[in-house]
Amino acid sequence: MIDRQPFDNKAYVETIQSSPCFICQLVAGDPTNPHHIIYENSEAVVFLNKYPVLYGYSLVAPKAHREQVTGDFSQEEYLRLQALIYAVAEATRIYVQPERVYILSLGSQQGNRHVHWHIAPLPAGLPFDEQQLNALRFSNGVLNLSEAERQELAAGLRRELARLGFA
Repeated sequence: MIDRQPFDNKAYVETIQSSPCFICQLVAGDPTNPHHIIYENSEAVVFLNKYPVLYGYSLVAPKAHREQVTGDFSQEEYLRLQALIYAVAEATRIYVQPERVYILSLGSQQGNRHVHWHIAPLPAGLPFDEQQLNALRFSNGVLNLSEAERQELAAGLRRELARLGFA
């Protein structure tokens, strides 16, 4: 069982509403905004969620700053992203072996404007009343993963993505 630590939601909201786009910072290689990148190509980047509520939780985002989940993409661009999202979800399903993999696009024009998709693996055996939206709540705390655990997780997901043709 992985430890959890409390999450300061108020500080998080203040940060995302007052700071530059964290995904654009990540894409630009800003050293003050480190993330564990799992995969990237010329169009998209996949990285571990910095504040995971579930083990194996990652994000998929276009590199270009886009704000609308469909409206800012051509159908071809959108379908290429969806193919990557599918592959990340499959790699997560294989590596983490969850009961189910949730795929969501969250964000707001008021914070986290850069469109991104959440790949959130639901742990096997979790009681039903702790699943779905309850499993995604910050109020449950975030996983307290060590740097070594994050590196191992990113490497495992990277290996599975490579096996699926995303190297």
